[in-house]
Amino acid sequence: MSEDAPGNPGAVTWPDGFTASVMVRRVQAKLHRWAAGDPGRRFGDLFNLVYDPAFLAAAWDRVAANKGARTAGIDRATVARIEAQVGVGAFLGQIRDSLRSGEFRPVEVRQVRVPKGSSGKFRKLGIPTIADRVVQASLKLVLEPIFEADFQPSHTGSARTGARMTRLPRSTISRPVPGNTTGYWRPTSKPVSMKSGTRP
Repeated sequence: MSEDAPGNPGAVTWPDGFTASVMVRRVQAKLHRWAAGDPGRRFGDLFNLVYDPAFLAAAWDRVAANKGARTAGIDRATVARIEAQVGVGAFLGQIRDSLRSGEFRPVEVRQVRVPKGSSGKFRKLGIPTIADRVVQASLKLVLEPIFEADFQPSHTGSARTGARMTRLPRSTISRPVPGNTTGYWRPTSKPVSMKSGTRP
């Protein structure tokens, strides 16, 4: 973290995307190593990493590369608008300052209804602001390596591939099965067999 700019105390030098990703990966490797080496370890001060310039820059890159970058939250700001009107450095500086001071508060999400396939039904979708997405992405960059250390290779489900995986009870089948569990726990008048994990 560079806060030693001559003549401007507190100024931050924002790393470019590649440098930020390398810096973040190094810290993530340490966090993962520490978490895996001592499962009972408590991480006391992780919040300073959330507003670290490298983590915020890497988070910005992820948000900007996402398909939703063109979708505005309740503040109507998109990634392109922020880049053109505010500037990425100034925008990230505002987020960093509000996180450091403890003044950052997530904003209400913009609610939209999107069609649910060809069924004619709609589902609610909450769209956070770009600032909230950047903070969420930074939090994920900090917390993910710690929690990943707890997962065993036999665990199923992977958000990285985008596939939804459901593990059925061993008595039924012993391998992960791709599936969509949407609506599985909806109220029903039919009895549910908890022994087999399936509905009759």
